[in-house]
Amino acid sequence: MNTASDTEKNTLGLNETIRQYYDLTKPRVVMLIVFTAFVGMLLAVPGMPDLLLVFWASLGIGMAASCGAAMNQIIDMRADAIMARTKARPLPTGDMKVWKAICFAALLAIGGMLILVTFVNVLTAILTFASMIGYGVIYTVFLKPATPLNIVTGGAAGAAPPLLGWAAMTNVVSPEACLLFLIIFTWTPPHFWALALYRREEYAKADVPMLPVTHGERYTLLQIVLYTIVMIVVTFMPFGIGMFGLIYFVAAIILNAIFMKYVIQLYRNYSDALSKKTFIYSIQYLAYLFGAMLVDHYVSPLLNI
Repeated sequence: MNTASDTEKNTLGLNETIRQYYDLTKPRVVMLIVFTAFVGMLLAVPGMPDLLLVFWASLGIGMAASCGAAMNQIIDMRADAIMARTKARPLPTGDMKVWKAICFAALLAIGGMLILVTFVNVLTAILTFASMIGYGVIYTVFLKPATPLNIVTGGAAGAAPPLLGWAAMTNVVSPEACLLFLIIFTWTPPHFWALALYRREEYAKADVPMLPVTHGERYTLLQIVLYTIVMIVVTFMPFGIGMFGLIYFVAAIILNAIFMKYVIQLYRNYSDALSKKTFIYSIQYLAYLFGAMLVDHYVSPLLNI
């Protein structure tokens, strides 16, 4: 007969198992992916989209993104065990067997694709599958260990979510959707290199050729400045083509000014603490920028601005 203590142990064991699978999906990254995809869905139509379609699209894209994250952790298990940032993940610690992670990733991939094909459209399923393989396999297996520009060449997979959301609602890939893609694509290098700078010793130990490891601090800082300038130019393009109005324009000015301030300070007087702050702000920046897009999309027509 089970005692209350046995029941408590079983509950704790189940909770721990759920947490391990949850951690395998990189939930914070996936939430940002689903959010930008969700924004793409809302921006794709003039009014409110079909909420049931939004639900299925978000679920399918989220499952595919979770699969890509799990694939990344399976392949990167050796490097993750070396780096302080990742060594507590369930695979490096041995808390989860590799075969379980593989089965979980496969279920996420199959489930996500079935949902998108059945309830959304084939175009979104194809683009989402390409993005999932692009991150989970092409970036992780081939680009990440091969070139210090891995995050640039592999950034397309991470930049796809708003394009996926747009395609889910319209079944087409429009120039406006491509602009949303381009914003995240140009945002990714300064965002990730800020992280790589204050984690450069860990990447070196793991033998991962990130830019700060192969080319040094000053060169990486210069690239962050240059890519940030490109990103800022790109973020104003939607206003230039009339995709968004003054609300977005003002928000972009403020957010870009803060981003550029961080980057210039980092270039002039580098410290790991400031690099970490820049990395954290870059995440907030993207969320606020896409939030401003939503506000502009729905409020500007009401105010006629």
